[in-house]
Amino acid sequence: MLKKFTLKNYKNFKDEISIDFENTAGYQFSTDCITDGIISKMLIYGRNATGKTNLGKALMDINKTMFGGRNFYDTGIFLNADSIDKTAIFSYEFCFENNELVYRYARLSNQDLRKEELLIDGKTIFSCDFENNKFYFENLEYINAETANVDRYKQSVDSGDDEEFQVLKLPFLTWLLSNVALSNDSILIKLANYARRMLMITAGNEMLRNPRIMNDSFYELLEDSNRLKDLEDFLNEMGIKCKLILEKLPDGQKKLYFRHEKLVPFDETASSGTLALVDLYRRLIPKSWAPSLLYLDEFDAFYHYEMAEKVINFLKKRYPKCQVIMTSHNTNLMTNRLMRPDCLFILSREGTLTALCHATERELREGHNLEKMYISGEFDKYE
Repeated sequence: MLKKFTLKNYKNFKDEISIDFENTAGYQFSTDCITDGIISKMLIYGRNATGKTNLGKALMDINKTMFGGRNFYDTGIFLNADSIDKTAIFSYEFCFENNELVYRYARLSNQDLRKEELLIDGKTIFSCDFENNKFYFENLEYINAETANVDRYKQSVDSGDDEEFQVLKLPFLTWLLSNVALSNDSILIKLANYARRMLMITAGNEMLRNPRIMNDSFYELLEDSNRLKDLEDFLNEMGIKCKLILEKLPDGQKKLYFRHEKLVPFDETASSGTLALVDLYRRLIPKSWAPSLLYLDEFDAFYHYEMAEKVINFLKKRYPKCQVIMTSHNTNLMTNRLMRPDCLFILSREGTLTALCHATERELREGHNLEKMYISGEFDKYE
């Protein structure tokens, strides 16, 4: 699992900001927010333009670095506009069984990797300084990768001295995974499996912009009666009482309907909240793998607060080991009945992330009304 993520000089985050998943406070309630001593369900609050979406993009950067190649989806300004630092720093600390792994790197942009380093149990396995053409590969035998042809790798990234002709640097970790036969229990394979299953979803937006997105592959999935029933059960569990039917039209296209005495077209009549739920289902539930980390940005933007609670409880039950980070403005969710003070965070305008239990001099207990404290200004210092 991911123990800690640290970021610096990325977009609106000039100074270092960390998400420390190990920093728990020992509460004996809402224990389903903690897995193996690590925070697995987290809710982040923040005023508009504090960087909640940017934090999610930064967290997902390891997925793009290891598997995205050159086609990164994030465009626009990369480095913080007020910083004099030349690169953005990303650092990920993992725990895989009894081993601790740290992977950190520095970027000038989405496409320009400047430094890269991997440590396992405190030992530097490799480090690459692409800008100064300095490499360290002395401990590859520690991960049973001593057969790696590092000279071949260095040749592939050597693009000469003319900065105008610098080519994109393939991360050595990515190259290593593709060019060395690693055992299934290799810690690098565990890292790759975790990073590959990281997922960020801005719930609701895509379906609302283009309801017809459900056609084609998703409707083909719903041709399986069990899957259609699963979607129906999901909506019912979320409080949307309905029955669904998928019909094939004369032109061969498929169309989803609410089943009544007369069929009612789903994508033309469903509410924004229902469409947001189906979009979450479409992008998450049918996958053949469970996510390792899920970042749900403004996940409840179209939900009634009771439905938002149902979604959180569903995620707890369906993905108990997945590290789920949700962002919200809904203070109704700021309750010990659902979360707990060490799993509720405030992201400030200055780029600091503070758990509620560390944002007040009071000792927060199960009986405290966190929402009332928040609205009354108890935590204003950290916003």
